[in-house]
Amino acid sequence: MELRLAGRMGLLGTETAFEVLARAKALERQGRHIVHLEVGEPDFDTPDNVKDAAIKALRDGFTHYTATAGLWEAREAVAEHVSRTRGITAAPEEVVLTAGAKPIMFFAMLALVEPGDEVIVPDPGYPIYDSMARFAGGVVRPLVLREENDFRVDPDEFRRLVGKRTKLVVLNSPHNPCGSVLSRDDLKAIAAGVADTPAWILSDEIYGRITYGVEAASLASLPGMQERTIILDGFSKAYAMTGWRLGYGVMPAPLAERITQLATNATSCAAAFTQIAGAAALRGSQDSVDKMVAEFRRRRDFIVQGLNGIEGITCRTPLGAFYVFPNTKAIDPDSARFASFLLTEMGVAVLSGTAFGPNGQGYLRLSYANSIPNIEEALRRIAEGVARYRAAAKA
Repeated sequence: MELRLAGRMGLLGTETAFEVLARAKALERQGRHIVHLEVGEPDFDTPDNVKDAAIKALRDGFTHYTATAGLWEAREAVAEHVSRTRGITAAPEEVVLTAGAKPIMFFAMLALVEPGDEVIVPDPGYPIYDSMARFAGGVVRPLVLREENDFRVDPDEFRRLVGKRTKLVVLNSPHNPCGSVLSRDDLKAIAAGVADTPAWILSDEIYGRITYGVEAASLASLPGMQERTIILDGFSKAYAMTGWRLGYGVMPAPLAERITQLATNATSCAAAFTQIAGAAALRGSQDSVDKMVAEFRRRRDFIVQGLNGIEGITCRTPLGAFYVFPNTKAIDPDSARFASFLLTEMGVAVLSGTAFGPNGQGYLRLSYANSIPNIEEALRRIAEGVARYRAAAKA
């Protein structure tokens, strides 16, 4: 039988990191040694107190359905955490727990965006923003993040983009792939820009705990912004819980009710025992988070210094997350071609900047969620690869 998909399936994009990972794994099956710098996943283990809480929850019978929005005690833990870390007052009724954080993106866009509504997304930016906005029928308006502005939002450009047709603005700070962090002045300019519009804000703060000497403030903390902001966060990054699939959104209660309705139709609920584990993560010792961030900072400094020591590559020092976004235009303006070369010829898996939008052309994204020895080997191979690449271009 011929497969005839709905036309909207053509609007969906993908997440290139998993495609590159699949290519890298295929090379490993052929006996190649690959250094993995492509996937945004902490290489640390989930903290013991979190695992212990999950095991106890399983033994205590948390193996059944929960309310769609989540267990009340888990929603309370999230509300307490968000109130404390964002300087706002959040209530459990405003929390929706989901199977991973991505559903909050999807559900928010399905709930708010009508066909023809404009959705402002960062470019470069996490590719699922663009994909979901188009799938919901939105008209995507790219907000260009430029290296000369430290990959932060330009207030003048933002003001020119936002208007009466703007329904949703997606922010991501700390930012994937660039590692930039919006300042409070940046956030004030964004708040002023949307003041006279119907726009909601989807504030992706999944990397909010991973910063280096700077504050990752939330737009929701500004006067008048909490009632139009959806905070997206989760457990994958700060607590090394990518495989646990637990995220959450915090938003005004009337919207939380409708997001919950979408979740009922899509996933029923997040797993009960993971919700118990998530509450333990938020309420328990944060020493493991602090140690992980300190190690990420050490790796960041190491990889930035190493990349800047390779002729033809320049790399700014990121202030958050665990990615670097080096400029490789002097080697090849086609970053996808260069990234493919590094994987197939040098055994280093990285992502082309174009995986994050057209304005990522000429850049690579490298995750430093890997050990110093592996990063050191990757840098050695990249330096050798650059020399080979340039020699071949001259031949």
